[in-house]
Amino acid sequence: MTARINPLEPPFAPEIDTALARIMPKGTAPLVLFTTLARNARVFSRFMAGGLLDKGSISLREREIAIDRTTARLGSEYEWGVHVAFFAEAAELTPAQVWATAKGRSDDPAWTPREQLIVKLVDALCDTHTVSETLWAALKEEFTEEQLIELVVLTGFYHTVSFVTNAFEVPREAYAARFPD
Repeated sequence: MTARINPLEPPFAPEIDTALARIMPKGTAPLVLFTTLARNARVFSRFMAGGLLDKGSISLREREIAIDRTTARLGSEYEWGVHVAFFAEAAELTPAQVWATAKGRSDDPAWTPREQLIVKLVDALCDTHTVSETLWAALKEEFTEEQLIELVVLTGFYHTVSFVTNAFEVPREAYAARFPD
């Protein structure tokens, strides 16, 4: 696949270099997604400021379930694959759970009841752009308001990331996972 917008090539402006060094593991080249967005320094800086990969009100595992499900549902193999490559092991996602983020149902037995609610939330937002009263009531029983805000914003942020990777046809990172068959 040829990218519709070519990534910015080094050397990068100091503020872009600093932002990339802060987010990328040492010795890992910057993601093509980031260098593509860096072609517009203003968008890049706002995008980087909006990241939710720090310690939040939900666990790393819950965050990755939400991100992986969102990006899979929206067909962003690029972002799904990067997150699986970088975070699946740290989030203790089993191969069956990684598969379920892309291919499973919201009630897949790979998930705990709490995790099934995360998948149901993502699916509802992807399908209807809202949350039914029934689902909201179930979510409120399990999650705090702070956690629900984070889950909804996280889903929305990765909806945007999926739009970017899909619209620009960002080429897959060599080490990234592929969607399961």
